[in-house]
Amino acid sequence: MRVAVTAESRFLRTPDGHVWIEIGPDHAIWARYLAAFDEVRVVARVLDVAEAPAGANRVDGPGVHVRALPHYVGPAGYVRNLPGIRRAVIGATDGADAVILRVPSPMATMLSNWLDRRGRPYALEVIGDPYDVFAPGVVDHPLRPVLRRWCTGAMRRQCRSAVAVSYETTRTLQARYPARPDVPAMGISSVDLPDDAYVAAPRVVGPAPQRPTLVSVGSLEQLYKGIDTLIEAIARLDATVPPVHLVHVGVGRSRAALEDLAVRSGVADRIRFVGWLPGVDALRDQLDSADLFVMPSRTEGLPRALIEAMARALPAVGSTAGGIPELLAPDALFRPGDVTGLAALIGRTVTDPDRLAAHSRRNLAVAREFSADRLGARRTEFYRSVADWTRPRSLLSDRR
Repeated sequence: MRVAVTAESRFLRTPDGHVWIEIGPDHAIWARYLAAFDEVRVVARVLDVAEAPAGANRVDGPGVHVRALPHYVGPAGYVRNLPGIRRAVIGATDGADAVILRVPSPMATMLSNWLDRRGRPYALEVIGDPYDVFAPGVVDHPLRPVLRRWCTGAMRRQCRSAVAVSYETTRTLQARYPARPDVPAMGISSVDLPDDAYVAAPRVVGPAPQRPTLVSVGSLEQLYKGIDTLIEAIARLDATVPPVHLVHVGVGRSRAALEDLAVRSGVADRIRFVGWLPGVDALRDQLDSADLFVMPSRTEGLPRALIEAMARALPAVGSTAGGIPELLAPDALFRPGDVTGLAALIGRTVTDPDRLAAHSRRNLAVAREFSADRLGARRTEFYRSVADWTRPRSLLSDRR
């Protein structure tokens, strides 16, 4: 059986036809579907480039192929390319026996409407929440309130129509976007970590760091990750807190604006943007050398970067966005966008050795729930349920 899977990732294609991604779902992620299907067709935006960036990972490979959509950035780019996107998205289902839509996603909504009109089944993987994506302060667009209502309503309809639904979270997304009671619905994180992602033991109680190093990870394409909140919080730290330094891992068009914010806030000498690091070992080294991981997101599903940091037994604080409260203790949380609250939380944490050690122990234990061994069986069960639901009504080409 062949499955078509939509993705909001942006891939890069080199002249040899290979497809790459700098950070995000590479071949290993898409190969998971091969536990239930013979072929995986990933439907996503693709940009042609002369060569793959340093550290990029292959997306295509054995059993995994990419169906390219026109490349675009942002809502305006989506609208300009809409006819071509529509043709490509619908065409990607030709010859597919099953369709899995990763939502929220404009292209997934387009395709679900087309499939619904033809009475064709599809499954969902709910990996984010449009209610948070279009929350005030996350997206600066005059139609933000309208987009929030429309996208939230669309995803609720998709969850009611789908023949199977998996959720990134254990309870958060399920509460807002329930599936029908008669279909398979599971909470299965897309994050599963290999054995070498984990350190052997938590950190022990030691002296409070004299020069605390914070680390944050995430795309800077938009301000979803709340790095502006973090920069402002560092500028507001109480004078009793030792000078805190931040290393941010990630790239995007907002970097220049954030660097300017650091200058205006008087903390430019304590903020370092390092881009994407060349490989997983470099990222783990960065996490191991930090004193505290900070996830100040305005919107999230269940963040892989946070779980990877927890697997290194790194103490962490984060916002209450999305599934973050399912990972961190209540005393490690603050409200999204609350600069004063985050500053106080960072100060309390980095000056308290017992708190740091307690968070280290707890984080490592929670992260072990995301080992590949524990999650792999549940994910395979879900994909096989999708195959069983769709096998009698294979999605052969029907372009009426």
